[in-house]
Order: sequence, then C-alpha cells, then structure tokens
Amino acid sequence: MTCDEAVKGYGHYGVFGGRYVAETLMPALIDVDAAYKDAVQDPAFQRELDGLLADYVGRPSPLYPASRLTAACGGAAIYLKREDLNHTGAHKINSTVGQALLAQRMGKKRLMAETGAGQHGVATATAAALFGMECDVYMGALDIKRQAPNVRRMELLGATVHAVRSGTETLKDAMSEAMRAWVTQVQDTYYVIGTVAGPHPYPKMVRDFQSVIGRETRRQCLSKTGRLPDLIVACIGGGSNAAGIFHPFLEDRKVGKLGVEAAGRGIESGEHAASICAGRVGILHGSKSFVLQNGDGQILNAHSISAGLDYPGVGPELARWAERKLIELCAVTDDDALAAFHRLTRLEGIIPALESSHALHAAMQRAASMPPENIVVVNLSGRGDKDLATVLEAGKA
Repeated sequence: MTCDEAVKGYGHYGVFGGRYVAETLMPALIDVDAAYKDAVQDPAFQRELDGLLADYVGRPSPLYPASRLTAACGGAAIYLKREDLNHTGAHKINSTVGQALLAQRMGKKRLMAETGAGQHGVATATAAALFGMECDVYMGALDIKRQAPNVRRMELLGATVHAVRSGTETLKDAMSEAMRAWVTQVQDTYYVIGTVAGPHPYPKMVRDFQSVIGRETRRQCLSKTGRLPDLIVACIGGGSNAAGIFHPFLEDRKVGKLGVEAAGRGIESGEHAASICAGRVGILHGSKSFVLQNGDGQILNAHSISAGLDYPGVGPELARWAERKLIELCAVTDDDALAAFHRLTRLEGIIPALESSHALHAAMQRAASMPPENIVVVNLSGRGDKDLATVLEAGKA
C-alpha cells in the first residue's frame, strides 16, 4: 500500500498535507469535509455559485494583452489575467463566496477569517454581508497599520476586526489566533481560510474554488491566440492564486508554470518569505509543507514588503508540485517588486498589488528572453490601491 493510499481521505499530497490539529477541531473539520463533498455533488450548489461568480463577482475576468509592457520588455507577448477587476479587487472573492455558500448550507451564522494584506478579510466581510452573517476577522497589528484602507472597508461591511499583537503581528500570527478562536465557536461559526494552506479539506477546497481562474485563462487564451500560453506566472505566499491558475494546466507539460516567492531583502539576508526556495519540511497551521524554521523546528519570522506574501509556509499541494517539478520556482526581492509595480502603472495605467508585482517582475525578465511568438500570462491577483501607503513610504527610504 502506498503512502497516498494509506492516508486517502485525509488530504495528503505525497508526504505533504494532512490534518494536524487539536482533537477539539477534528469534528469541525470532518463536518466541513463532509459538507463540501456533498455540495460539489449537488448541481443546485454549483448553479448558485456560478450565478454569484457571474452576477456578483463579475466573472469572467478579462485576459488583457499588455502591449506597451510587451514592447518595453521585448520578447514574448505578455497577457494579464485581470483578477484585480473582480468585486473587492482581488482573486480572494472567488473562494469566500464559495465558502460562504457552503457555510449557509451547513446552517452557520457567523464567518471567521484571518487576513494579511486585507483582501481576504474584505472578501470574507463582503460575503458575510451578502449572506446576512456576522463576521470576525483576525489581522496582525502590523498589517492593520500598513493596510489601513482595507481595515476601514471591513468595518464598513460590518465585520469586527481583531488586532493580533503576538509574534510578528502579521499573517502567521493572525491565522494562529483565528484557529484558536474557532475552537470555542465551532457550533455556529464557519472558518473561511483564505489560502491553500491549513488542515484538510481547506487546501483542496480553496484550490477548487480558485481554479475558475485557470479554466477561464485556458478558454480565453485559445479564443484570443488560437493556442495555450507558453508560460504562466503567479506569485506564491500561501498559494491560492497560483494553485487556482496552475491547476487546470497541470497536464499540459508544454505550458510552463512559474511560481514567484518573496525574496524580501534577499534570501541570503534571512529576511524573506521564500518557503519553498529556502524552507524545510515541517508542520504549520495544521498541515505538513515547506516552512521557514530553525534547526530546532521553531517557525522563523517571514518578511516581505507585501503583506499577502509575508507568511512562513506554503500550501501542501504546491509543495508537492514543486517536489515533482511540475512547477518552477524563483524569488523576487522587495526592490524588484516595487520596480515592477511602477513600471506596469506607468506603461499600462494599471496599479497592481505588491503581491502581483513579484510575479510581474519575474514575467518581464522571462519574457525578454523568449521569442516574440511566445505567450506569457501573468495572474494579476489584485489591485494596488491597498498598497499605496507602503509604496510611498518605500519611496522615502
């Protein structure tokens, strides 16, 4: 019996994944898993979700040919998958609407979430307002400071934002606090995890909801160009936007898939968030994956100018894809991400999120070395309004 067969049903991807949580959370996770399996077999659930994605989220998002950016870089044609144009300004709404619909199906009255850049918190608060639910969002105190506009948006939508002041006061600590709080509220509360990390079934479930990005990209690229892209590029923090766009292309071996982690101030500095490129296998937030840790297994602090990439772990399925070399990995520094932010803004009139700017930098570099008949698609996972204070502050440094 193989390892995968032995643990079938518990969300393992090779040695990665699983459900490493306190006994008190096991029943809640089993309930979520059962409810999700039932929902995906129900055509009515999928019809309602598809309707919300079309009429509320605004899908499909465009696949935009960035002609001025392409001309400036030279080489391959660069296309942007415009997730920044979704309602709430990022890809996160794809999953929060799906999970809120599932929570309603389960009879839950409250949604709970963690957030780093604030986009997942806003998307969860938005879904809670849409479905008439209460909402609690846990957010690191540092992230609250650097993402103040999104905090105001969450509060306007009716959410209670809980400042987490432990540890680094960023996403890792917010997720830890949210999971601790969920233990005391599982009867009426559904925990909306924002990425493809965490205990089973969340990595699979969030990937499924986000795969609409990749399915649309496939159809749109075939319609616009008559063929599939040569390379797809997406940033990786926890990994939801990358998993969403990569998964529908996994069997297409001729389509390159480049995941871009945050190198922060440089891998060699130790101040980064490159969990796959520079991490080791360990357990964080209920699953086994690549994490940043010291020799004693203690989780290290991550750093990125982007709040959404400032996380010391990565989704277990992405770890498995990296191990099997189904995806490539690289890491981009804060400075290079900022340069890409400004370049897209000036050339195309599109202000990208700092998370997406990491993918943009890597895509521009790669496109410049490719022939002009090639096609590079960048998952522009969010818009940069939320990051303006950070960008302006960096300009003063």
